[in-house]
Amino acid sequence: MASQDWFDKDFYAVLGVSKDVTPAELKKAYRKLARKYHPDANPGDAAAEGRFKEISEANAVLGDPEQRQEYDQMRAMGPGRARFTAGGGGQQGGFDDVFGGMFGQGGGRQRPSAAGAGGFDDLFGGMFGGGGFGQSTGGFRGTGAPTKGRDFSASTTLDFLTAIKGDTIKLQPSEGRPMNVKVPAGVSDGQKIRVRGKGEESLDGGTPGDLVLTVSVRKHPVFEREGLNLRVDVPVTFVEATLGATIEVPTLGGEPVRLRVAPGTPSGRVLRVKGRGVETTKGTGDLLATVQVAVPSHLSAAAEKALADFAAELPQENPRLDLLDRAKG
Repeated sequence: MASQDWFDKDFYAVLGVSKDVTPAELKKAYRKLARKYHPDANPGDAAAEGRFKEISEANAVLGDPEQRQEYDQMRAMGPGRARFTAGGGGQQGGFDDVFGGMFGQGGGRQRPSAAGAGGFDDLFGGMFGGGGFGQSTGGFRGTGAPTKGRDFSASTTLDFLTAIKGDTIKLQPSEGRPMNVKVPAGVSDGQKIRVRGKGEESLDGGTPGDLVLTVSVRKHPVFEREGLNLRVDVPVTFVEATLGATIEVPTLGGEPVRLRVAPGTPSGRVLRVKGRGVETTKGTGDLLATVQVAVPSHLSAAAEKALADFAAELPQENPRLDLLDRAKG
């Protein structure tokens, strides 16, 4: 909103730019100064804080095309020319001094009517976008609600355990200073996390922007994630699978658990451990242990004979017979 003190402030000088500065050049100049004088970078420095406020005000005005046009028009009248009185008459800085040149009239000339066509309201209406001067709106059009600051972006790579358990990590966003960010438990590869209020400060008193963090997760040598469940392949011997056994199965970041393998367990059977998967606010998954029967690659002569004797005692059946029949269609 246009302000009386605009006549006394050179916003171009505050930002160190010329009056024909482009929007891109203006933004670059502002960001450079804002980083230098930001209160977070100058804790306890009142002078830096005051400078930052001046910079922010100048950018808020010049960065808005409508406000910049209003500011340029007001400044074109000349410094201090806004301090006039309605009686004007021979007073320095009076009404005639400010507007006489606009109407091409000399001293003691007739002033424009406040109500008639081409009058006082029309003059300020065209200059400031409508609305009668001196009305409840203050005579100037506002620019709406405060705007939110820009979002910052960052990316990070986490090890598998950190992604599952959660942790506080230190980040360097694409813009701004390093910061500590709490990563919640259970984040997945490629997930984006929005951290409220960790972006750029608003230029006009609105809420700060956010930090948008993209997460990559390294693979684990043992575990894989499937939703909220964790999967692990567990080798068992031929004897354990045939006769049954109690085996130890690893858990992520904890002590192994003992599971019972039933006699005659085939390769590929899944054993479930409740509540030992990924724990998030949405729920907790399970640990799924897939049995893999390990076949020995080297046998002694005695072991080979024992295995042959064992095979001779088995029922003579072809376990692939059903597969061959189904393949025929």
